[in-house]
Amino acid sequence: MVKRFAVVLAAGKGTRMKSKLYKVLHPVLGRPMVQHVIEQLKPVKLDEMVTIVGHGAEKVAEYIGDDSQMVLQEEQLGTGHAVLQAEDLLTNQNGTTIVVCGDTPLITSDTYRALFDYHEQEGAKATILTAKAPNPSGYGRVIRDEQNEVKRIVEQKDANDSELLVDEINTGTYCFDNKALFDALQYVSNDNAQGEYYLPDVIEILQNRAEKICAFQTSDFEETLGINDRAALAHAEKTLKRRINDKHMRNGVTLIDPDNTYIGPDVVIEPDVLIHPGSILKGETTIRTDAEIGPHTEIDNCFVGKASVIRQSVAKNSHVGERVQAGPYAHIRPEASIGNEAKIGNFVEVKKSSIGDKSKVSHLSYIGDAEVGSNVNIGCGTITVNYDGKNKYLTTIEDDAFIGCNSNLVAPVTVGEGSYIAAGSTITKNVPEDSLSIARARQANKEGYASRIRNQKKD
Repeated sequence: MVKRFAVVLAAGKGTRMKSKLYKVLHPVLGRPMVQHVIEQLKPVKLDEMVTIVGHGAEKVAEYIGDDSQMVLQEEQLGTGHAVLQAEDLLTNQNGTTIVVCGDTPLITSDTYRALFDYHEQEGAKATILTAKAPNPSGYGRVIRDEQNEVKRIVEQKDANDSELLVDEINTGTYCFDNKALFDALQYVSNDNAQGEYYLPDVIEILQNRAEKICAFQTSDFEETLGINDRAALAHAEKTLKRRINDKHMRNGVTLIDPDNTYIGPDVVIEPDVLIHPGSILKGETTIRTDAEIGPHTEIDNCFVGKASVIRQSVAKNSHVGERVQAGPYAHIRPEASIGNEAKIGNFVEVKKSSIGDKSKVSHLSYIGDAEVGSNVNIGCGTITVNYDGKNKYLTTIEDDAFIGCNSNLVAPVTVGEGSYIAAGSTITKNVPEDSLSIARARQANKEGYASRIRNQKKD
């Protein structure tokens, strides 16, 4: 079995992005583009992956984690110089090394695998990933001879009139015999206008040694696109969105309007889920079967159980059980846990709280830092008063309790099982189980007093 290695080039700042964020960290559907590259390389079953970092190395490392070794390119002196930074890790290894740019997030694992296989089957020292470009202007052209073998790569500025008509372009992704690669890199010169060491020069060096050079042509030009500016970033986002949405629809998910539905690469959706337009699903979100999401709903890093419905709402870092009704205009904030058959109604905010099975918070309430039991009814306008300006405190509402409208539960406080809170109460002490608690001022009617007030206003 031939060993396989990867070198990911992620050291450039990307000045054309016109951003303080380093180029390869710009997100495509919520995931940095370099992370897309690494995730697509993983299924190839590499023996070693090395990412060359430079600008923003520490930030890049945060996203890459343990998925790849990292080597710092202190000076950015060209792509050949960048690959050479991996020499200490790879130079004496037998096998195949793929070199990939960290700004090509659309290349799929299938294409990487096919490129490896073709290179190894052909016994080539180098294989170039190529594509047919609808408009090849600006790309290096792949020139073949009468036997369809690769003759050379010619850059746009150096191409003659007939070469400019060639539409097969160099994508900047290569497979190399590993030892041949690092040997040839020793002979790459920086005698050029930019004073840099270019990786494509390795191809010419190997050709001059009469080594076999091949080209593997992908059928999808779009997947090879590099991201150099915000326009290309938007194009990549649209392409990846379409790819992901198509996958989910083929797996049995209904997207009413896929052009206006945004699903991140780590989202898991089971068959028979219905998603309405304007919905955004991202992070490590899971949506179970028969759920209905949207329209205009954002869900980030959440679990949503079977047959739950979330409309015109926002949920983040939370767990939503089965057959839950949420929204419209609910806000389920981090560390919320919503039990089965619960209801979170319009203009309800839940934060760092558990809501038990079959409990209802139907409208216009804030439930924060609370443990709510099962079969609890929380009336309109209820607030768990959890913050004194310095510390947060817990409110506990036990099973079968009934909280009247416009109640304030001043934490720390417990409402016992089966108890009732009268509407308009401000509760500051624990309520025993099976009790009625009333905490409001006694009503006093002063007859005729309204006329006096109106007359005073006239004066």
